[in-house]
Amino acid sequence: MFSYLERPGASGTGLAFTDRHGGHSAGTMGSLNLGRTDVDDLAALRRNGRAVLDELGIETMVTLNQVHGADVLLVDEDFLTHRWGPEHWLGEPAGVPPLPVADAMVTTQAGVALAIRVADCVPVLLADRRRGVLGAAHAGRVGFDQGVLIATLDVMRSVGASEVEAWIGPHVCGQCYEVPQDMADEVESRHPGSRARTSWGTPSLDLGEGCQRQLEQAGVSVNRHDPCTLTSPDLHSHRRDGRGAGRQVGIIWRVS
Repeated sequence: MFSYLERPGASGTGLAFTDRHGGHSAGTMGSLNLGRTDVDDLAALRRNGRAVLDELGIETMVTLNQVHGADVLLVDEDFLTHRWGPEHWLGEPAGVPPLPVADAMVTTQAGVALAIRVADCVPVLLADRRRGVLGAAHAGRVGFDQGVLIATLDVMRSVGASEVEAWIGPHVCGQCYEVPQDMADEVESRHPGSRARTSWGTPSLDLGEGCQRQLEQAGVSVNRHDPCTLTSPDLHSHRRDGRGAGRQVGIIWRVS
């Protein structure tokens, strides 16, 4: 069910990255699909989400309509009271309002989990555990390049964060993320350290390294729990499975 799990300790903050096992979906998506609500069976999705939330002791999970941008949603008390419900994480296929369009979230609320859905992009979880400020970001190539991580940090700091720690989760690695040479060069020019080579010698991007460097330059300590999605059969990968790929989540929450 999890490729990495850190349960709430003295700080009250927990975080996890799921895998593709232990759920109820069928076919190439793997049993624990937490996205693809447009194609997966809603009954299976409900059971998948409930299994994860029950295991983590969480009632409320917020998700986004991720569009590879840099917008950040503030999940405050008003949002949770007036714009969110138990099944809203499933979006329109479940007959609920459309998901908020953004690629990152920030909250100071206890009892709510922020969940970022990915299949090869980089999920980044962030926390100032002492001040109780949490963030979660979807750092695909475009969003990373547009500054989604810095935008998330800006919002976290605007609501009280000072000492932020980050966790980079599973994503397609630099040895596998092949891109055209001009794209690798362009991203490298703005984010030094992001350019890499595949294991077969072609141009690539190492978004995990790029994210780590960007966060550290912004004064954030970084932890990495990031096996390659493409080469790990325990993880969802769009590059490997195409339209049949499911989605895993990076999820962070605070109990007190």
